[in-house]
Amino acid sequence: MKRSENRLRLPGATDKDLLKHESQRRPMDDEAWRVLRIQAEIVEGFENLRDLGPAVSIFGSARTPSTDPMYRAAQKTADLLARAGFGVITGGGPGIMEAANKGALPHKGPSIGLNIELPFEQKPNPYLNVHLENRYFFARKLLFVKYAFSFVYFPGGLGTLDELFEVATLVQTGKIDRYPLILFGSRHWAPLLGWIRGTLLEGGFISREDPSILRVVDRPEEVLKLVRTQAKKMKLKP
Repeated sequence: MKRSENRLRLPGATDKDLLKHESQRRPMDDEAWRVLRIQAEIVEGFENLRDLGPAVSIFGSARTPSTDPMYRAAQKTADLLARAGFGVITGGGPGIMEAANKGALPHKGPSIGLNIELPFEQKPNPYLNVHLENRYFFARKLLFVKYAFSFVYFPGGLGTLDELFEVATLVQTGKIDRYPLILFGSRHWAPLLGWIRGTLLEGGFISREDPSILRVVDRPEEVLKLVRTQAKKMKLKP
């Protein structure tokens, strides 16, 4: 694996431009080039991560300061995973992402950051040995899922919830295997789980087994145990 930054740069080639209403569409030539840009971004991700080995995607707020207990918990979690031989994948930015990469970097396993270009420019954190730049959220999400066999969610905002429900839906619909979706911090996640088990389940909006997709923990050691169990189940060797 190598440090990589996408080489094909097209003016305005962003999610916002791609998702503009049809009434604001660009000439067909521009749209065709955009498809090539998307293809290049996905291919470059595949090329750089194909030999990654067993890895865990870790999500959480970019706003979590280094003084927060959750920052330290994320760092410790990644430290344990990396010591056990698992790669760590994050969004490459600050907060929980930085904490996880910081925990993983000193060890032999890869510390990966899938950074995303945003209007306010999310800068990659300094604890990466594999760094990929993405313009498109959906390309970035593809890499988060394709190259991980377990997923850990620390407290976060809309982006973290987006990643949580996206992967939960893939598991629920059988698009991916029944990987562990590990929610770190029972106090933070309790209201959401109550709503899922109450409003959604009691209202018949989900199946009775769906809430079991989510596993709640409060200690980094619990994360490692669940990840190791999944690795053994899948016969993966770190």
